[in-house]
Amino acid sequence: MLRKSLLVTSVFSLICILTVLIGGCAHRQTAPKNIDNICQIFRKERDWYKSAYRSSEKWSVPIPVLMAIMHQESKFKAGAKPARTTCLCFFPGPRPSSAYGYAQALDETWERYKANTGNWGADRANFADAIDFVGWYSNLSYAICKIARDDTYNLYLAYHEGHNGFNRRTYRKKTWLKKVAWKVQSRAKRYSYQLASCEDEFERPPPCCLWPF
Repeated sequence: MLRKSLLVTSVFSLICILTVLIGGCAHRQTAPKNIDNICQIFRKERDWYKSAYRSSEKWSVPIPVLMAIMHQESKFKAGAKPARTTCLCFFPGPRPSSAYGYAQALDETWERYKANTGNWGADRANFADAIDFVGWYSNLSYAICKIARDDTYNLYLAYHEGHNGFNRRTYRKKTWLKKVAWKVQSRAKRYSYQLASCEDEFERPPPCCLWPF
């Protein structure tokens, strides 16, 4: 009887472990090797171009801007999280925020995105949902902070500081953050030049409605 009980326990434990592993692997999509070249990114992940195009069309934010912000946030890693803090200079402590996924969206902001867009099944580890989030947030930056939708520098500052923080100019004394924002802007320009040379390779998604059918 004891052996049978141990066997059942072992099998149950194995099932639980496999479930966790499978669930974790589902979101471990490997990032493209050359993330400095937007053409190479989209050649490896052709569906990403379609998703980026849809977000750009929906929110009027250029594809290079969307992709440059995402590059800075996660390096295109689906399960990206902020590094843990340390306790007593050795033991791993809590993470500094709830940021997660391609867009490094916080729990609260992600819930607001789902409520505002009706995309209730959105997943931060899903590229299509994450790139739509970046477009949505950048469009809010345009509406709330009066930032042009192609102004990568200020869009990134608002993305990092939040809209209230941006309007209060909380970034003014953060020299390191302004340097990062310049880097994101430079990457967006580089992505723009690159995309102009290869965009014809990629299939654009059809419009959602075909008139008059």
